[in-house]
Amino acid sequence: MRRLIGTVLAILGILVLSACAGLPVSGPVTAGRPVDEVRTGPEVRFFPDGPQPGATQEEIVEGFLLAGSGSSADWATARSFLAPAIQSSWDPSAGVAVVPTGEIVAQPAVDDTVKVILAPVASVDATGRYEPALGGTATLAFELIQVAGQWRISKAPDGIVLDESVFGTVFHRYSVMYFDTSWTYLVPDERWFPTTSAAVRITGALVDEQPSDWLAGAVSTAFTDDVTSVYSSVPQSAGTAQVELSAEALALQQLTIDRMATQLEASLATAGITEVELTVDGVPIAATPVQTRSTAVTGGPLVLTDEGFGFLSGSELTPIGGLSGAVVRSNPVAVQVGPDQESAAVRSADGSVARADVTDDVVVLDTRSGLRDPVIDARGYVWSIPARSPAALTAFGPGIESPLLSQSWAAAGATDVQAMSISRDGTRMAGVVRIGDRTELWLSGVIRDESDNRGVPARLGEPIVAGTIAGEAVSMVWTDDVTVAVVTRSGTETEIVEQVVGGTSSTIAGPAGASITTVATATSSIRLRSDDGGLYVRRGANWLQTAEGISLLAVQQGTPQQ
Repeated sequence: MRRLIGTVLAILGILVLSACAGLPVSGPVTAGRPVDEVRTGPEVRFFPDGPQPGATQEEIVEGFLLAGSGSSADWATARSFLAPAIQSSWDPSAGVAVVPTGEIVAQPAVDDTVKVILAPVASVDATGRYEPALGGTATLAFELIQVAGQWRISKAPDGIVLDESVFGTVFHRYSVMYFDTSWTYLVPDERWFPTTSAAVRITGALVDEQPSDWLAGAVSTAFTDDVTSVYSSVPQSAGTAQVELSAEALALQQLTIDRMATQLEASLATAGITEVELTVDGVPIAATPVQTRSTAVTGGPLVLTDEGFGFLSGSELTPIGGLSGAVVRSNPVAVQVGPDQESAAVRSADGSVARADVTDDVVVLDTRSGLRDPVIDARGYVWSIPARSPAALTAFGPGIESPLLSQSWAAAGATDVQAMSISRDGTRMAGVVRIGDRTELWLSGVIRDESDNRGVPARLGEPIVAGTIAGEAVSMVWTDDVTVAVVTRSGTETEIVEQVVGGTSSTIAGPAGASITTVATATSSIRLRSDDGGLYVRRGANWLQTAEGISLLAVQQGTPQQ
């Protein structure tokens, strides 16, 4: 079954009525809209008003929903709107429905029941996973009774509802860090937690829970099933967090403990914690974080000009020894260079896909018709797919050809793949696909066979929908570990959509008057190439043209280790 993130069913899944009552649904499914970029600045707390004397049933329900912004003391203000019998059983951590500003309006009470109809733009589930809504409405029903002459809620949905204008203040985005299956890279699994409990929620997600379903099999964790976090708090002192683990941690090998410390330290760093101390029964465990490889792209643009293929600095072009000549001889129209700069995936002018190597060799890998731009992963495999055959993604390595890796995409209804891009750690494949009359951005975990430590691609996991795309996708790239940029074209208009994996999206206009063909990563921004050979880089809200005469802009999958 196709997993549609953000449908109304996902919203309803987190808003279940207490006391085992069901959540009623009414109204037609309607088109959703994208969520604007969410603010994630310093912690700001809201202190909403509690129930007022003589408040009507409708005012009590609206006040309860608005009090979802006050997370202090485990949502004590929101609980004050509830009848004593359900104050302790109501679970605000069950999830969040994010709604447009001003939509929290109660309908008139009927038989001591008040309903609120919402059209969520996104949801966050109990584990902190963010899901954009693709459309739909949900009807929340609240039953009320009199308590000491005042109306109070006797039955309410678990979870909270937040206005999108305050969501990014009450909740921030944090990275729960895993390893890739070669234990080389750290891979972020983005979660949204209340700022008031970020450290304990991050720790619990990493130590006691599993990665997001779509990443299952694509990432590894050092935390074994029998090791748990002991306390429901993470004490902090001078930037150091103490994480108390169960006694089973003492039986682990030192490398495993070191990897655990690496994951925890990197995860909690996103909450402003600079150091982590692991303890068992209050006694520190010796642990040293292990070295991991960076996915950063540094240096100048990698381009093809009349002078050849190489890194452009001003008017100087510096070739990559051995590789540049092979790329030029492949007659390329698209190039993606591996992180060690020893090989590149090339789509040639005749439509075929080839590998260019630092040995100056060019090996044709795929001659099927209608091939999209190929990608190369961190393990050196070249991935190629025909636009009209969504199941036919194939990975090529030395002596290896792994076909039909994307059958899950075809099974989920994709009819056309407009573009694809693999994360620089090699764990996640992004694709812009057509399904029916929609264009969507999909994500899948990359499942590999590590039996011989070669990481041979085995298949893509079940896709999830990260967002919708307006227009046709021209080019796409991972700009960092959590963001995918897609160049879209609709008529003469070019836009760049930046989608955070497990978060929000934003859209910006391309350079005025330029028809963009390629997007690539810059050191702290993105670069674009226009069809007339212009090279652009973003500076703040503006596009600056930095070069002309660029025949091709290559995508870099990382930087060689020093």
